Amino acid sequence: MAPRNFRIAGSLALGVTLLLAAPATASSTDSKAHTHAHSHDEAANKEISKGYFKDEQVANRLLSDWDGDWQSVYPYLQDGTLAPVMAHKAAHGDKSAEEYRAYYETGYKTDVDRIVIGDGQVTFHRGEDSVSGQYETDGYEILTYTKGNRGVRFIFRKTGGDDGAPGFIQFSDHRIAPADADHYHLYWGNDRAGILEEVTNWPTYFPASLTAGEIVEEMIAH
Repeated sequence: MAPRNFRIAGSLALGVTLLLAAPATASSTDSKAHTHAHSHDEAANKEISKGYFKDEQVANRLLSDWDGDWQSVYPYLQDGTLAPVMAHKAAHGDKSAEEYRAYYETGYKTDVDRIVIGDGQVTFHRGEDSVSGQYETDGYEILTYTKGNRGVRFIFRKTGGDDGAPGFIQFSDHRIAPADADHYHLYWGNDRAGILEEVTNWPTYFPASLTAGEIVEEMIAH
């Protein structure tokens, strides 16, 4: 998830026997090449998701990359559903499960329990209440964190809608070029530059169609 601090800153000669053999040879070669390319792409994507990429790999994105109905994971942290995730992190990290839970308590905390995005509109739900805004792309910012890796915030500016909807929203989903999001961290407010300074609270959203157990599985796999 988001690091704590940063600074600113994708022959016919052999006859029928050889003719019959050739397709198998070509297929085998093509398969090996495809496997190698696929493995290379996976490795590159993994490095990008960890925050290691070149500026020229970054490309602007449309709001439609985040279209969908999304649920906050904060309630699952509060009710103990994410305990297996914290235990998994503790088994592979440098903090105890309790310390990870405290870290994510700050990171995930939000009263926006649902977000719906579509047709350029973003609706923020707080229980029974909601506000909506129309948003257009306002570029992106590349952030450099203290441990040396980087991240990209894709920024959208409100062009209409409810007064209560934030003036700016900033997405971070470990991707740096156009692609459909499978989850994301969202930052919002009315000060574009000020929001970029926020690195400790990053409300996190997964598809509303996922069950609590599926979210746990996704997080552990991530």
